[in-house]
Amino acid sequence: MKTIEELISSGKATVVDVRTRAEFMGGHVKDSINIPLQELPARLEELKEMENIVLCCASGNRSGQASTYLKQHGVNCENAGSWLDVNCYC
Repeated sequence: MKTIEELISSGKATVVDVRTRAEFMGGHVKDSINIPLQELPARLEELKEMENIVLCCASGNRSGQASTYLKQHGVNCENAGSWLDVNCYC
């Protein structure tokens, strides 16, 4: 299994940023998708269709919550922590 860094640097990861839209607009990982944490339940089916999901937020707290929620609903994903760390892998 590839590490988060390998997935991101290979371009095969779907980076999902779970911060608010305002936070996302202030800076984000190139080509990442913004799905705020509170919108996950409504967009669960969309997320189930994605592959190699790597979650990020400001500090890793919300992406950790998102990871737990998504895994409980059968979505394969990984918590990468801060979007600033993820940005370093690109």
